[in-house]
Amino acid sequence: MKKILLTSVLMALIPITALVQTPPAATQKVPRPGILLLAHGGSLDWNEEVRHVADQVDLQAPTEVAFGMATRSSIQAAIERLASRKVTEIVAVPLFVSSHSSVIESQAYLLGLRTQMPEDLKEFAGMDHGSMTGAMDHGAMQDSAAAAAAMKPITSPVPIRMASALDAHPIVANILMDRAASISHDPAHEVVILVAHGPVPDDDNKLWLDDMGLLADRMRATNRYAAIDCLTPRDNADDLVRDAATAQLRKKVEQVTKDGNTALIVPLLLSYGGIEDGLRKRLDGLSYRMPSQALLPDKRIVNWVIAEEASQSSH
Repeated sequence: MKKILLTSVLMALIPITALVQTPPAATQKVPRPGILLLAHGGSLDWNEEVRHVADQVDLQAPTEVAFGMATRSSIQAAIERLASRKVTEIVAVPLFVSSHSSVIESQAYLLGLRTQMPEDLKEFAGMDHGSMTGAMDHGAMQDSAAAAAAMKPITSPVPIRMASALDAHPIVANILMDRAASISHDPAHEVVILVAHGPVPDDDNKLWLDDMGLLADRMRATNRYAAIDCLTPRDNADDLVRDAATAQLRKKVEQVTKDGNTALIVPLLLSYGGIEDGLRKRLDGLSYRMPSQALLPDKRIVNWVIAEEASQSSH
């Protein structure tokens, strides 16, 4: 009887002993990705459009905006704000029309995602800390140190990944189709001309036009316009290149009119904020129609940002 009682007591103690000897499970962090929304920056209205996108995305994931052309101070501050919100990783989403630019390359370098510093970052760094003085006095040395600091990759307490810009995404094609439809009366006798700002280097400009061609292909698949063409005025290029681009644009619109069709100028811009006014000046005296808004405002851009985060996030 005593043997049976002792056995029962020992068996009852086994689970307790096992429980005591088992080390506690390690506490795992719940993934909490944050979004760093990179945007060029512009007029108050332009910036407000971007902030509205950020506010909508923020309902899904912590989101902070960094304005500027690869502006280190703005990027660093946005990362620190995300870190204070306890994110476990950051996905940088460039809210730019194209990935093919030294701005995007410079942003990637500052985020520690590119080893070679783009040459244009020196110019962007000057925009970050202010214009430099020419004389090598104490102030000049301070400016030099500030410029060097503005070109130094940022620090982040959490991993950072980077998505692509809008490029030839189907959402962009869908928005452009709607912008064209808003000014269309007779598609069979209308020619859509997609017009983007365009970069300075010729090789980058070709990549812009390649992506715009893909967007045009998507639009042709579901529309009956007489034609869909693409052009880049290249506003920041030298006079010779810019004037040639203007002549090409005017010649295209003139030919459309001569053929008995109507030109629908559809700007491939994130938001209106000044570039469209320059476009109108280039087209002065010609017959055409242009929509009242660019890609923004549009809920689909919010959806694109969320989808880009999801495609890059580790969760």
